[in-house]
Amino acid sequence: MTLDIRGSVKNTKLSSNPYVVFEELISNAIDSFLIRKSQDTSVSDLRVDIQVTFSSADLLDDQETMSVVCRDNGCGLGDEQLKAFLTKDTSYKDDLAIPGIGKCRGAGRIQFFHHFSSISIDSTCRDASTVVRRVMQYSEPQKLIESHNFASSPGRESEIGTVIRFEKFRDAVRSRIADGNKLSDLFSSHTLKKQMLVAFLQRLVSLGEGLGDFEIKFTTSQEKSDDQIEFLRYADLPKINKKRVVDVEECDPKSGEKLGTYQRFELSHYRLDATQFDLPKNAIALCAKSSPVKDITSSYLRTRSEQNNPVGGYHHIVLVEGDFLDQHVNEQRDDFDNIPKEIPSGDMFSVEKISYAALHEVIDPVIEGMVVPSGWKKEEVLKEVTDQFGVSEAMLVDTSTRIVYGDSPKAVVERVLKKYQEMVIDETAEIFDLKEEIMRAEPDSDEFREKINDLSWKYTSSLKNFDMANLSQLVVRRAAIVEILELACSRELVMQATVEGRRRKDERIIHSIFFPMRKDSAEISDHDIWLLSEEYHYYDYIASDTPLANITWNGEKVFESDIDSDFEKLLARRADENAGKRPDIALFNSEGSAIIVEFKAPGVQLDDYVGDLTEYSHLLAAKSGGKLKKFYCYLIGDTVNPLRLSGWTPFAMGNGWFRSSELRDPGTRVQLGETYSEILYFSDVVERAKKRIGVYQRKLNLNLRH
Repeated sequence: MTLDIRGSVKNTKLSSNPYVVFEELISNAIDSFLIRKSQDTSVSDLRVDIQVTFSSADLLDDQETMSVVCRDNGCGLGDEQLKAFLTKDTSYKDDLAIPGIGKCRGAGRIQFFHHFSSISIDSTCRDASTVVRRVMQYSEPQKLIESHNFASSPGRESEIGTVIRFEKFRDAVRSRIADGNKLSDLFSSHTLKKQMLVAFLQRLVSLGEGLGDFEIKFTTSQEKSDDQIEFLRYADLPKINKKRVVDVEECDPKSGEKLGTYQRFELSHYRLDATQFDLPKNAIALCAKSSPVKDITSSYLRTRSEQNNPVGGYHHIVLVEGDFLDQHVNEQRDDFDNIPKEIPSGDMFSVEKISYAALHEVIDPVIEGMVVPSGWKKEEVLKEVTDQFGVSEAMLVDTSTRIVYGDSPKAVVERVLKKYQEMVIDETAEIFDLKEEIMRAEPDSDEFREKINDLSWKYTSSLKNFDMANLSQLVVRRAAIVEILELACSRELVMQATVEGRRRKDERIIHSIFFPMRKDSAEISDHDIWLLSEEYHYYDYIASDTPLANITWNGEKVFESDIDSDFEKLLARRADENAGKRPDIALFNSEGSAIIVEFKAPGVQLDDYVGDLTEYSHLLAAKSGGKLKKFYCYLIGDTVNPLRLSGWTPFAMGNGWFRSSELRDPGTRVQLGETYSEILYFSDVVERAKKRIGVYQRKLNLNLRH
């Protein structure tokens, strides 16, 4: 039995929750107490004592550090508990038939090692007819904790429980979570009590009398100051004001069609009198295992003032729970994995049947009825949307647009128009899909007439959605982009005229038409990646010709810092002029998909570079720490030797080839992900783009060539 500290810290991210250490301590103490109580009925009341000591981190007293000690009267570290402690992905608690016990993967304690570099455990437990004391001291640079690191000796019955001590708070964590605040303010006893009340409210209430007349004590100590002490007790718990159960219908992940099956969610509303409960803010959260995970308060209380102050004289806590959320919580327990924003998500590998959009569509009206300030009237916003902007209530229904608290009329109108624009784009694609099917149909069949009718109705119905001014601008702009791309691919742009002594830059020109070079979507919102696929236009993050080690997404680096040097090693076999290349365009989304686009200048043999797609996918999968598992790869140019394309399948219609395969480590054969790759001619990309806008271009009688 061995716990690999360095490996565990590397593979488990630091939680974004600044109070995660205290939440894990209390959660583990509750579980330990429930285990002890199931074996020894003489113990009746949970006792947890948390002591935080603040001291100066430097001689100038500019910064603080802290140490933490937690004592509990749980079962202690018996043989089974010790095995679980030394096992990273443990299923120990899953097999305990004890009501209220937390389920976990054993990743919570890794946050202890993220925050502190010195940890000691002093635990006493009952072992059959004897009492055993186990003591362990860990301090960096120690890499492993093994069973022999726990020294055993006879213990005393009165000391059954665990004392865990944390020291040497890490500077990097302090700078990340403190945000300029003093640790003694962030983790004061008063603040800890309020934060833990919110964090454990649902679990403590649901356990009822299972923890007895429990007491969680918070003590904070500082030099030249008296100790500050707060208690969280059973008597402090409020009662649930309202509970609602709702069902969210599942949808086909590919088509978005409703399936007639449902996932159940439960909403618990606590309305706490502000004169009795001095809470830091209102809290509305998606939960897992009875604990808040994803704060969604700002979706309902839009201003900081509303979020941080009582609403109607009350603090509001609304907690949303369900098996679906329990199954999708991430390892850090600060977010959820693989829940798409909408269905279909545009990811061909997605299998999820519930989206955030579907969940919010059901829970939003319930939460708004619980929390929204009484002075706000939805009818007034709707009237202004209709009178000022001409957007009718029927248009809101047609686009499934809801007016929620905090919405301005302008924001509502923008959502309606955006949805109409997306409907136009989707309908355009559907029209051309139908046209291609018609081309393959037999004119004397009933199917042919049916498809003609479908086409005419789809085209007619789409016209009612068009704001002609916006549509005209969209069509003209996109037609111009397609025209420019076609000219660039055939080297007919004025800037592509051959000048003696000047190096051609055809690939750079083509690249820049799709997306500006050396930019990312944090800097540039106006781009034309839709030329490749419409769905890619809405990916979360796009980077163009950017060193992968520099890509920052959602506030943190996507890849390990050595990825660029690894690229140099990977490409060392190439000619010198290619030694520093990167994928021309890389796109990422939160569902773990990556798009890799590689352009080659006219005349360059594409078959010389097919191996690059697999190499890029392998490196991205390995270096992203498991974030990226699905890869869509495109190699685009105009010259191919088909005899060198082993394992590639030609498209049934048009030019180009495709290949779909598992991505496996060549040494271990472990599956890293899945890849779908295409080799395309520039002319095919141009033709696809022309088809998307052709019907509207003809409607406007727009021809940029003449």
